[in-house]
Amino acid sequence: MTPGLDLALLLGAAVLLVAVGAVRLSTRLGVPSLLVYLALGVAIGEAGLGIRFDDVDLTRTLGFCALIVIIAEGGLTARWSTLRPVLGLAAALSTVGVVVSILVVGLAVHLLLGLDWRLALLYGAVLSSTDAAAVFATLRRLRLPPRLVATLEAESGMNDAPVVLLVVLLSREAVAHPWWYEAGLVAYELGAGAAVGFAAGVGGRWALRRAALPSAGLYPIAAVGLTVLAYAAGSVLHASGFLAVYVAGVILGNARLPHRQAILGFADGLAWLAQIGLFVLLGLLVSPGRLGSAVLPAVVAGLALVLLARPLSVAASALPFRFGLREQAFLSWAGLRGAVPIVLATIPLSERVPGADRLFDSVFVLVVIFTLLQTGTLGPVARRLRVTAPAEAAEIRVETAPLERMRADLLQVEVPPGSRLAGVHVDELRLPLGASVTLVLRDGAGIVPGLDFRLKTGDSLLIVATGGVRDEAERRLRAVSRRGRLARWFGEYGEDRDD
Repeated sequence: MTPGLDLALLLGAAVLLVAVGAVRLSTRLGVPSLLVYLALGVAIGEAGLGIRFDDVDLTRTLGFCALIVIIAEGGLTARWSTLRPVLGLAAALSTVGVVVSILVVGLAVHLLLGLDWRLALLYGAVLSSTDAAAVFATLRRLRLPPRLVATLEAESGMNDAPVVLLVVLLSREAVAHPWWYEAGLVAYELGAGAAVGFAAGVGGRWALRRAALPSAGLYPIAAVGLTVLAYAAGSVLHASGFLAVYVAGVILGNARLPHRQAILGFADGLAWLAQIGLFVLLGLLVSPGRLGSAVLPAVVAGLALVLLARPLSVAASALPFRFGLREQAFLSWAGLRGAVPIVLATIPLSERVPGADRLFDSVFVLVVIFTLLQTGTLGPVARRLRVTAPAEAAEIRVETAPLERMRADLLQVEVPPGSRLAGVHVDELRLPLGASVTLVLRDGAGIVPGLDFRLKTGDSLLIVATGGVRDEAERRLRAVSRRGRLARWFGEYGEDRDD
């Protein structure tokens, strides 16, 4: 190898290892890991180690590749049983909500910053997409009702598709067709993208179930490859590749495929690698010297987004659905922005749109400021709005053949302060046949519980549940956590509530 390549590999490996180690540090300090990765990129860039990088087209291409992997992982890990009830609202947020957000932010920055309409609407379009990586990483650490988490994750997985199309349209020099033609084109691309993703997912599910691959390690590669195939096929057919990726991922992730846990673990690792690479690259692209002048437009656009556009888009989207005001308020605050808006800002930058440099810098500053503000307050806001789930069951991905042969999942349930699970005996949980408490972690020790074992605050339960009864087991655990051992006597069945 050449010395230059050796040095690049050395630097790349060092950055990767530092980024991996920074995940634990960021979790302990409560700082979102994406900000650590952006800071790493800035540190090795022109203002730090002096590496100058200004290839916008390459950043855009690699950014899209990273988004494919991140969205695929989100689809693979999404559970259809929790996704199905919120699919309508998520679709509304990804379409109607996006349009409302673009118009409100565009109007605000046009009036307050004096930008022309094209650039103002680009601000709105770039900022209208919630970030899949930020949403997946943040929400899965919080105890929230399943449908809130499912709504936000589905929205972040679906809204990239229409937003990319709208940003590309607004970045063109001139619109060659009337508005109704462009609207029909967007509708076609979304519909065709969903159809392509469905075909790729169903075909891939059929093939993987019948394939006798010589190595277990080939199944994760094949599954992720099918999601990339969905994107490529959609793009070739002039459809939405991002929507195709998400739909294919959901179908494959909810199929009982061979070595399913290995597939999910592999996709999770790839998504982390994509996030690290994407954020570091975006940090490398930015010029810190220009960021000072971008603070004012970033704050104006951010306040318009958080205080006006997001609440209005949620309210407009939730009108036909049974979502309470407290849930709508949390959805409004939890619309996290991350790398996606910065990647989208490279589209007008590569198209040489006037003012695109300032747009990119403003979006970068906005993401840093509002990521710190929102992610650090999600937990307190959820508690203040009373939308928390005190003892929610969460899947632990364990690579173990017996669980796979049983088609079972390993769930973890915490007994936090205030949970009615405290004081309940194991037999009083009345879990369905096929679900069983196999281990209780108490004070650092593992205990195999008997039926008369009494739960205490601070306990952590490991529960094995077969696929057919998992949802029923989770509902029962939620019911007991809310009303105690007599939950059913009080009419509590663990269903998601509208209040």
